[in-house]
Amino acid sequence: MPRFAVLLVALFALAAAPAAAQTTLQGGSVQDAVEALRTDPVYVAPGAQPGLSAAEQESVERAIAEADAGPVYVAVVEPDALDQAGGDAGELLRQIATGSARPGTYVLAAGRQLRAGSTRGLLAPGEAGRLAAEAIADHRAEGLAAILRGFVRSVGEARAHGGRAEPSGGGGGGGGGLLLLGLVAIPLALFGFRGARRRREERAALAAELEDVSAEARRDVVALGDDIRALDLDIEMPGIDPAARDDYSRALAAYERAGQALDRARRPEDFGVVTEAVEEGRYAIVATKARLEGRQPPERRPPCFFDPRHGPSVRDVEWAPPGGAPRPVPACAADAVTLEEGRDPAFREVMVGGQRRPYWEASPAYAGWAGGYYGGFGGFGFFPGLLFGTMLGGSMGGWGGDAYGADYGGGDMGGGGDFGDFGGGFGGGDFGGGGFGDFGGGDF
Repeated sequence: MPRFAVLLVALFALAAAPAAAQTTLQGGSVQDAVEALRTDPVYVAPGAQPGLSAAEQESVERAIAEADAGPVYVAVVEPDALDQAGGDAGELLRQIATGSARPGTYVLAAGRQLRAGSTRGLLAPGEAGRLAAEAIADHRAEGLAAILRGFVRSVGEARAHGGRAEPSGGGGGGGGGLLLLGLVAIPLALFGFRGARRRREERAALAAELEDVSAEARRDVVALGDDIRALDLDIEMPGIDPAARDDYSRALAAYERAGQALDRARRPEDFGVVTEAVEEGRYAIVATKARLEGRQPPERRPPCFFDPRHGPSVRDVEWAPPGGAPRPVPACAADAVTLEEGRDPAFREVMVGGQRRPYWEASPAYAGWAGGYYGGFGGFGFFPGLLFGTMLGGSMGGWGGDAYGADYGGGDMGGGGDFGDFGGGFGGGDFGGGGFGDFGGGDF
């Protein structure tokens, strides 16, 4: 039985794998942390002092899950890693977060320094740093693991209250306080009822959106599987270059990981793991075909902008959305020719509110799905912005008007973007632009 068919029988489902995302970061703890945080919320470098034992690491991961604080990413690195950022712990954390290219709350422990920051929309500006400082003050004597667990619990509380932890102050109200309580009890009850109903409606809407995203991701995995199956007979022919078989095996492995990630996906960011895998599998297919034809595999490039299922792009072309300024976008060979002939290529459409629309006009629920394709190419134009809100930041029309051109080409990720509270390409805030003003934490 052909190898692909055997794999299908074993899986009984769709499948593919996270792309080995390309970053501009070089070596050491930074790159190690970036790679590790793609699959695990806590990374501990072998030489970290203080570090975390296996049990302590598990306890921090459990705290992240139980506090509903996620996504939270913790990097515990050796003190020498600070040399990669000029001794600046804030800059080192910014590099790790930029390389990871995923929204979330990030924490760095390097030696006795602890820093934290959060992307926009998760915590109020400056809140991550404040909570980190409080955790240090409350748990310094108990050690790093206790500090991190305390921080994670505070983040969970803050997220449950709109991005900012409730103040802990007490106070002894007298009869006046009781009278005030009586006056406001009924309005507060009504407000609570309406708030609960609104939250239920929001959860229902998000669940419906995630169903749509899941369906699109499944289409991508199916298409990847079809293209792998098309190579099944060729790869079994005698005299085939062993390197071609290796690339084919990588495509199969990516397909399997993508299917597994799809089965586990429950949140918008989870679908990024699926499409990262699909992107890796598609490049492996291109490499396999090249070797079967006696050629070297082409350069690893971002997927075709017009439809990521077309596989890696071959070059950049000028294109403008309706009402927007021309920008370079990566295109496959066929779509590049179509543009040169004065026609628009067929766009990838996704389901939004019961209608199919170009994917860059989708709701933020698609951000992880799109970012999985392009997030690994952080130096490529606007793709970090696409992932974190410059283009997908609003429901429908995400490329209209100012959204398309906002901060285009700026920032450390090469695309302005809207990564939230980080500096440079992250849009300012907790990791503050330039001077990292609001970025907080402390020594422990």
